[in-house]
Amino acid sequence: MHQFELTEDQLQIQEMARKFTADAITPFAAEWDEKHIFPRDTIREAAELGFGAIYVSEESGGIGLGRLDAALIMEAMAYGCPSTSAFISIHNMASWMIDRFGSDEVKHKYLPAMIAMEKIGSYCLTEPSSGSDAAALKTKAVLDGDHYVVSGSKAFISGGGENEVYVTMVRTGEDGPKGITCLVIDKDMPGVSFGAQEKKLGWHSQPTAQVNFDEVRVPVANRVGGEGEGFRIAMMGLDGGRLNIGACSLGGAQRCLDEAVAYTKERKQFGQAIADFQATQFTLADMETELQAARYLLYVAAAKVTANAPDKTRFAAMAKRLATDTGSSVVDRALQLHGGYGYLMDYPIERFWRDLRVHSILEGTNQVMRVIVSRDMLRQ
Repeated sequence: MHQFELTEDQLQIQEMARKFTADAITPFAAEWDEKHIFPRDTIREAAELGFGAIYVSEESGGIGLGRLDAALIMEAMAYGCPSTSAFISIHNMASWMIDRFGSDEVKHKYLPAMIAMEKIGSYCLTEPSSGSDAAALKTKAVLDGDHYVVSGSKAFISGGGENEVYVTMVRTGEDGPKGITCLVIDKDMPGVSFGAQEKKLGWHSQPTAQVNFDEVRVPVANRVGGEGEGFRIAMMGLDGGRLNIGACSLGGAQRCLDEAVAYTKERKQFGQAIADFQATQFTLADMETELQAARYLLYVAAAKVTANAPDKTRFAAMAKRLATDTGSSVVDRALQLHGGYGYLMDYPIERFWRDLRVHSILEGTNQVMRVIVSRDMLRQ
């Protein structure tokens, strides 16, 4: 059994994240959602626990944990607010890319403030005309002496307009993935501007906007990795991002399942608690079974990404697809079990229903996850 159990250290990390969530996130999440509040102070409190640099190396000042540890933290925080947990996940992806592939110069320049989340990072890959076909991106960077001159736009950027650091994929060469390079661009560089904040179905606790680059001069020293390595770096970042977004779905779904169990035991119809009806019991049993199956696939995938296993990308894609689809399905059934009350903002279910819907789109749509898995199967 031991190989399937969390270690003592992992249980302590999980408990720390759960306590932080219960104290600092859950009591306020509904207000953040309703009033579209970006909880920057709470996010900085998370950084005090090391959650701004979960898998940044200890040498660089991070806490150097594995991807399963990160998933446990994201899952715990999403129990209170999937939107805020996912936002912290994206920052971690950006800071890890700088730590893993950046030069000492770029690491020293950005990581200390990012680890403390005094400066928050965005991941900029998607463009208005290239979503799933990410390798077709058009944002261009032309070398001019010791600077790149960057022009183009990025779409649906979490933290757009608020965050200070934008880890951005740009085209420095030929069409396709081999012509893409990764640059770190600052919010206050001349030529950087932002579109209006997007009006979204969910994820109301985090800002989202288009990021525009108009002949922005970016030092060559801000390059992460070599020229032409950006797409590979972006995809490696997404392996971890997919695990985290799947974990956010698990945490949100677990919250709604727990709410459904409590509600069905209290709510009475036809003279008895609706939990006493076999139809309710079967629904709850299916929700629990499916959620546990998705959870353990995600944990295995996280272990594979940490170990750099040959099939890590396939497992990350499978886990993301299953966890996000299952999470949405569990929340939908939790809402149904609440009846009309589940549709009201008085209960948390509708917020989770809205927040989890986007998880099957971002970090690669679930249709693209199927493409990744099937191609890997057929390649063998």
